[in-house]
Amino acid sequence: MLRPPAHMLPTPVSSNIVASYALSSNPELRLPKPPDRPGSRGPSSYWLENLKCIRDRPRDCCDGSGSIHFTIAGNEKLYEAYNELHSLAEEFHKPFDAPAILVVGHQTDGKSALVEALMGFQFNHVGGGTKTRRPITMHMKYNADCAQPRCFLVSEDQPHREKEQSLDEIQAYIESENKRLEGETCQFSAKEIILKIEYKFCPNLTIIDTPGLISAAPGLKNETLQSQGGAVEAIVLLKMQRKEFIILCLEDSSDWSNATTRRIVMQADPELSRLSRTILVSTKLDTRIPQFSRPDDVKLFLKPPGCLLDGNIMGGSPFFTSVPSGRVGSSKDSVFPSNTHFQEAVAAREAQDVVLLEEKLNGPLSREECSRVGISRLRWFLEELLQRRYLDSVPNIIPTLNKELRTITNKLQQTTQDLGELNETRLRERGRIFRDSLLAKLSLLLRGSVVASPEKYGESLQDERLQGGVIVSPDGLQMPHKHVPNATMRLYGGAQYHRAMAEFRLIVGKLKCHTVSREEIVNACGVEDIHDGTNYVRAACVIATSKARDVFEPLLHQLGFRLSHILRRSLPIAFHLLQRDGDYISSDAFFVRRIASAFETFVDSTERDCLGKCMEDLRSMTRYVTWSLHNKGRSALRHFLGSVSTPNEQSAASMTNIGLEGFSPPNSSNSCKQDSKVRPENNVTLPNQESSQTTHVKLVNLLESTLWNRKLAPTLEDIVNALVAQIFEGIRDHCVASAEMKFNCYFLMPMVDKFPTVLRETLETAFQKDTDVFNVAQVRRALEKNRADLALELKQVEKLHEKFINIHHQLSSAYPSPDPQQETFDELPVDTPDNHPSL
Repeated sequence: MLRPPAHMLPTPVSSNIVASYALSSNPELRLPKPPDRPGSRGPSSYWLENLKCIRDRPRDCCDGSGSIHFTIAGNEKLYEAYNELHSLAEEFHKPFDAPAILVVGHQTDGKSALVEALMGFQFNHVGGGTKTRRPITMHMKYNADCAQPRCFLVSEDQPHREKEQSLDEIQAYIESENKRLEGETCQFSAKEIILKIEYKFCPNLTIIDTPGLISAAPGLKNETLQSQGGAVEAIVLLKMQRKEFIILCLEDSSDWSNATTRRIVMQADPELSRLSRTILVSTKLDTRIPQFSRPDDVKLFLKPPGCLLDGNIMGGSPFFTSVPSGRVGSSKDSVFPSNTHFQEAVAAREAQDVVLLEEKLNGPLSREECSRVGISRLRWFLEELLQRRYLDSVPNIIPTLNKELRTITNKLQQTTQDLGELNETRLRERGRIFRDSLLAKLSLLLRGSVVASPEKYGESLQDERLQGGVIVSPDGLQMPHKHVPNATMRLYGGAQYHRAMAEFRLIVGKLKCHTVSREEIVNACGVEDIHDGTNYVRAACVIATSKARDVFEPLLHQLGFRLSHILRRSLPIAFHLLQRDGDYISSDAFFVRRIASAFETFVDSTERDCLGKCMEDLRSMTRYVTWSLHNKGRSALRHFLGSVSTPNEQSAASMTNIGLEGFSPPNSSNSCKQDSKVRPENNVTLPNQESSQTTHVKLVNLLESTLWNRKLAPTLEDIVNALVAQIFEGIRDHCVASAEMKFNCYFLMPMVDKFPTVLRETLETAFQKDTDVFNVAQVRRALEKNRADLALELKQVEKLHEKFINIHHQLSSAYPSPDPQQETFDELPVDTPDNHPSL
């Protein structure tokens, strides 16, 4: 890799070590650089005088053309090449790393106003409410010949075209897009509006202005706003996943403990450290300053302690900016007659902020503090940072473009060959190859693989429950995420199937039968068909089987729906893998839809068959209670029944109350008295004889209470509850084991060993009987369009590849690699602008 020269090495901005070259793409605004500390004249007069010099500067002060050369050779072409690279990556969905500035903030945080201040002119509506419903990408390019901004809107049709439009037309287009999206369900779109801007006061930056994040209040009445907030957050998080993007995190807060936007940004960049890619910006500084009453408040705000904000963030500390209110225009409501007056107001506002801060501090700002206040300081830092990213990425871009050239060339040759050999026989052969490749990918996903990106195609447990339904207990409770294995991981295929089955086991395995009410027990007794006695064992069986059916049947349906969702997700992932490997038949959508339809039909029929077997098993378990299957709870039941029995030391009269409250069989007490009178001389009864008498009394009393007593005693109620719980748990354990076995055998395994045969038979039958399996005319049109798109893409990549090759060669000749024996870059001589050849 090409090593950058010494003066190109990243240096902390807070150190104020200014590189030997001017980083600005717009030297008219950057020469001279604003002082690190305001002089005796005051920063306001300093900026205004320099702006006046800019307007009055003669054109021959540069090179005769009015354009000042870049101090670093190749900058103009470098920025132009990266702008084209970003457009190409967005247009053709290519994995090119094109660094850009991603602006993230909540509504009314001043995102659009900050972007306009960085550009030097106004083009969009700002203020309260939603003003941006689509991300706006602005490729800004310095052009000394453009006294007024030149804007080009990149069309959305294929191929993309650049159309020059006025600022009013750009603004009208953005407003029309906002109104269009307001009428749609989501109201926001992740598709970017791409603008290319040339201006003499414009920095060389690529900035992406995202829709403002929405903080919706809780409650059902704010449900619509909450939904919109979720949609915006999803769009912003998707953009922040791009590792090459530098995140400009805007915080409109006077207290750094209130992490409004950081809470969202840290989901993509958790560290927020110097080595991260997030820059913190506190906007609306002019409204914060009057709130400070003491110098310590200002110090705490300008340099927050580590407990509030890590001091090792990118840039060393947050930046602080203010943008003057008011719009540019000729109407009576306009504040600034021209963009030049707007630029002067921005510079004056920055200078005034410094003066007001020093008044609050009762002293001058330090060099470090002054380097982070104002739009100009932020602009300097962004350009320097983005330029370093550009230069560091040049050697890595060329191999990527080489690979892309080979891939596109091979695709173009294959498409041309397919067009030449287009016929029914050829299409059938390609269809069979595609079918076999698809089956191989599906089998790979079920067996386990990491060939697909988990971030893009995986689902966490929360996403899976949202899309595939939840498995809930009869009480409406879900299993907490922390108890489900791999709940936070993004899974797909066999791993996701296993997690769903584990969740089902955990939920169902912990179910307990609720306490049976007295009304349920009495209603379950009813009347026998031959006598009016009671049978509490039968009542327990009736209650347990009824409750088991009501509890487990919905859970089985929930499991079937969840597992079907998981298997259905495998098909688009398999299609993606085929597209990545170049085996996807994109030219015949009809054939692909036929395969997808066969897959959906098979999943549905397999789920119904499997659920039918599970329901048959559940009905058999709840139709007839077989006691040999409930041995597991027998010892526990015996222990419980023993605890409700009357001890042997109690009198026989008290024993008669077992299971029968207020009822005493005839002569039971008299018989006991007679026994005591028979042997008055013997006060001790033999143990065996007493035990036999006690057991006999218990059995008689239990028989009496279960045959004809309908007055339900508490003890008998406990016995029925214990019996119901035992039967319910036996059915539950069998249901869990049976459901897992049946779904594995009759739902999962058919996808492995039965679906390939079904798909082959379906397609072969269609090849023989149907004449519309392949639409030859449609395939031809699709191939011709694909060939035209590939040719256009190849042309653009070749052009871009040539640009980066030239830039790389010029940089290599301008900055030769240092001696390998040289240990540090610090020992390299510092280059001066005169030593840098111009392109």
